[in-house]
Amino acid sequence: MDMNKIKNISGLAVAAAFLAMPALAQDATPAADAAEAVVASAVPTDVVWILNSLLFLIGGFLVFWMAAGFAMLEAGLVRSKNVTMQLLKNVALFAIACTAYYLIGYNLMYPLGNWSIGSDETGGYLGAFAMAALEAVGVGADAVDDYSYASTGSDFFFQVMFCATTASIVSGTLAERIKLWPFLAFTLVLTALIYPIQASWKWGGGFLDAMGFLDFAGSTVVHSVGGWAALAGVLILGPRLGKYKDGKVVAMPGSNLSLATLGTFILWLGWFGFNGASQLAMGSIGDAADISRIFANTNAAAAGGVIAALVLTQLLYKKPDLTMVLNGALAGLVSITAEPLTPTLGSATLIGAFGGILVVLTVPLLDKLKIDDVVGAIPVHLVCGIYGTIAVVFTNPDASLMVQLTSIVVVGLFTFIVSGVVWFILKATMGIRASAEDEYLGLDKAELGMEAYPEFAKG
Repeated sequence: MDMNKIKNISGLAVAAAFLAMPALAQDATPAADAAEAVVASAVPTDVVWILNSLLFLIGGFLVFWMAAGFAMLEAGLVRSKNVTMQLLKNVALFAIACTAYYLIGYNLMYPLGNWSIGSDETGGYLGAFAMAALEAVGVGADAVDDYSYASTGSDFFFQVMFCATTASIVSGTLAERIKLWPFLAFTLVLTALIYPIQASWKWGGGFLDAMGFLDFAGSTVVHSVGGWAALAGVLILGPRLGKYKDGKVVAMPGSNLSLATLGTFILWLGWFGFNGASQLAMGSIGDAADISRIFANTNAAAAGGVIAALVLTQLLYKKPDLTMVLNGALAGLVSITAEPLTPTLGSATLIGAFGGILVVLTVPLLDKLKIDDVVGAIPVHLVCGIYGTIAVVFTNPDASLMVQLTSIVVVGLFTFIVSGVVWFILKATMGIRASAEDEYLGLDKAELGMEAYPEFAKG
């Protein structure tokens, strides 16, 4: 950056002001004149553009780190004979999501007025079909796409991480009995079409946004969508062999709760980028304060979810349950994602705590319905995604309960129906379920040719 420009940076931009301290000291004025100058000054647009781009890049790599969190969480909660398959799925789905979003998803989600169906004025329904393109190398202020916003590269990088997160949610629910290639084929459709289309309705300026739907960082747009897609898949796929026997639920402990705990903490960390960078601006004191508020509320909600799950499992089962507590943390995070800015710390803690309660109550309910969700993604991402979207009305006076409910139903029906159709097509053409023999051996051995340890093969 040109140091001459730094001399003009206002104290409204915290990071830029830090860099400019020596220059500002040389130009010191009397206190009254300085106070008047601060009120009248504004951050130069190029600095706003730089700081916003930096926010997206930092937020993007924090959300990228969530991919590691999902991988560790799922590896820890599946049985040892399926760990390698689960890790492979997480790496592969991430790569597919990034490529599909580049080829189709980004412009489908952000048509910038070029709607295939609808318009910005009336509300869009289907975005533009074009590949993503970045600014030219060494671009100047006179040639950037949106000089008051951020670089296209930083925006794309941030948004593609959200797309990959949606696919990661599906992976854990269907673990231990779905074949690799049909799952990856579904991931392609989800990330190229399903996720971007419904996300455009809110974040791309579509018809739900025109209605006044509020979803700050994606309790519905990201988390419930992954949950709906997972629910459609698990209903068609069916439970693992032996999970429900003679009217009883057979416990199938995960391979490594240390990995699962590590994965949860990684996800917790990544969520600061997920929610914080969704402020979409860092060029003023107000933006910086709001981002810090979002960080604090996000953390408080996770803590609330942990405490609620810890206490409730003690009361219900006479002993705490680690896996429930881990999912309680994630439930709190999903619950606050729709509105992490407006709550107080106390409200954020309570919002997260109720999410933790919902998870503890929903997991056994799914077992009663014989819906076998290996990692608890449906309670965490679908149930708490719906609840978190409704909870917006408790702290944001601009939210309408009817609009929130309508949007939940619209997105839910679209995602569930289209996902179900895709799963049925894959089942009829490729087959989605591993054979009973392959499931018993474990997918590491059956599909990847890995030799399982004898004691693991019995699991």
